[in-house]
Amino acid sequence: NEKGLTKGELVGGDRELEEMFRAGLHFGYSHSKRHPKMAPLIYGIKNNMEVFDLSKILVLLDQARAFLKKLGAEKKSVLWVGTKPSVRELVESTAKKLDASYVSRRWIGGTLTNSKILGGRLKYFDDLKKRRDSGELGKYTKKEQLQIAREIKKLEEKFSGIENLKNDLAAMVIVDPKEEKTAFHEAKKIKLPVVAILSSDNDLSGIRYPIPANDSSPSSVGYILKQLSDAYQEGVKAAVEPTSATTQ
Repeated sequence: NEKGLTKGELVGGDRELEEMFRAGLHFGYSHSKRHPKMAPLIYGIKNNMEVFDLSKILVLLDQARAFLKKLGAEKKSVLWVGTKPSVRELVESTAKKLDASYVSRRWIGGTLTNSKILGGRLKYFDDLKKRRDSGELGKYTKKEQLQIAREIKKLEEKFSGIENLKNDLAAMVIVDPKEEKTAFHEAKKIKLPVVAILSSDNDLSGIRYPIPANDSSPSSVGYILKQLSDAYQEGVKAAVEPTSATTQ
């Protein structure tokens, strides 16, 4: 029901719901785009846009935060994925803050399902950089050096964020699995748990920790990524503190 759908109804005086509202998490797409499985999470319609029930979203966000905190405490690796222009810098900065692997430009098919071929390409890339940095390329002609420099630049654009990707991944955090369908499919194929920020047009199936919200808005995605990365860091800190206490 569009009439009377107000901030007060969605927030109800709760501080965290207020923050989520200000970040714009509540905006979905038009009713015609809604996936049927999203129906229970929709509160109503405002200006022809479906609006998520923030109290239900908070429950799901809490579950995802608890999972990331556990991974942090166990020092498990997480891959962060989001290539839409509106969110790619947020994904990249979040992963870098955690010293984690990420994909913010283009997902390379087989990243998770063909590690042998990917590993070979990454080794080739690493070898080229080492040869460049050691000055070894100086023995080549200027034309050959230029060709190698171009090759390194191309590989940097292709593999940026996954140079140190290992086979010990414990989860993937993904922004809009419908957009990142190849990455999502590979995660499902190897049974990698997925935490996903996804709007009303997405199917919830196969997602261990769904967080329905506006998945295109920088403010919405940025809010959620910060919540998840903070939770991971809390886990890391909690695991370190008991050790510190015993050594004092």
